[in-house]
Amino acid sequence: MLMTTTPSVEGKTIRAYHGVVTGEAIIGANFLKDMFAAVRDFVGGRSGAYEKTLRSARETAFAEMAEAAEKLGANAVVGIDIDYEVLGENNGMLMVAVSGTAVTLA
Repeated sequence: MLMTTTPSVEGKTIRAYHGVVTGEAIIGANFLKDMFAAVRDFVGGRSGAYEKTLRSARETAFAEMAEAAEKLGANAVVGIDIDYEVLGENNGMLMVAVSGTAVTLA
């Protein structure tokens, strides 16, 4: 499944539009990750635990969107938008939402 943030694919023609497809992933951050991230933030550097969690959520959302596009008979998703939100009490959850247009490319 070809997926792109651009509205078209260079050298390809969009033969059919199948509609908007989405994918969402909500992942909670646990106490140990929070504690280690706070220490890392205090001494500087990147928070590997949060980066891994964010990457996993994004991959899950993209996989869900690709599956939805495939069910519609598409071979690509164009115009993808990626959104990140912090949710829940004390901002304890991370949501990644992706959306795009399922198309058939020739």
